[in-house]
Amino acid sequence: MKVCFPVENDNGMDSMVYGHFGSAPLFILYDSETNELDIINNQNMHHAHGMCSPLQALNGKVVDAIVVGGIGAGAINKLNTIGIKVFRASENTVQNNIDLFKKSLLPELTDNDACVHHKSGNGCKN
Repeated sequence: MKVCFPVENDNGMDSMVYGHFGSAPLFILYDSETNELDIINNQNMHHAHGMCSPLQALNGKVVDAIVVGGIGAGAINKLNTIGIKVFRASENTVQNNIDLFKKSLLPELTDNDACVHHKSGNGCKN
C-alpha cells in the first residue's frame, strides 16, 4: 500500500506532517511493502483556494491513502471519487502516523471533516 503525507521539509520518517494538503511544499510517499520513501514536489501548490487538483499535486503518482493535518472538502471528494481514502494525522511525524495507520487507528475523513478556513501558517481550523 502506498500512503502519502504532505510535509514542509524532507526529514525522512521524522518529517512533520504539514497542516494542509493543498499548500504543502512536498509529499512523502511511503510504500508499506518495501518500506521505501519517495519525495514529490507539490505540482499544484499555488492554486486558487478551493481549486486544488490532488492528482496534479501528486504529479500523477498512484497512492492508496493520504494522511493529512487538514484538507478541503473538494480535495477529499476528488480523492474519494478515484478510490483514495483520506485520514487525519494523529501524531506529528510520518513515522508515528505510519505506526497508527498500520494499526487502523487513524480516523478516516469525510467532507464533513474538511477545513473551513485557514489559520496563519496554512493550517486548518474547522
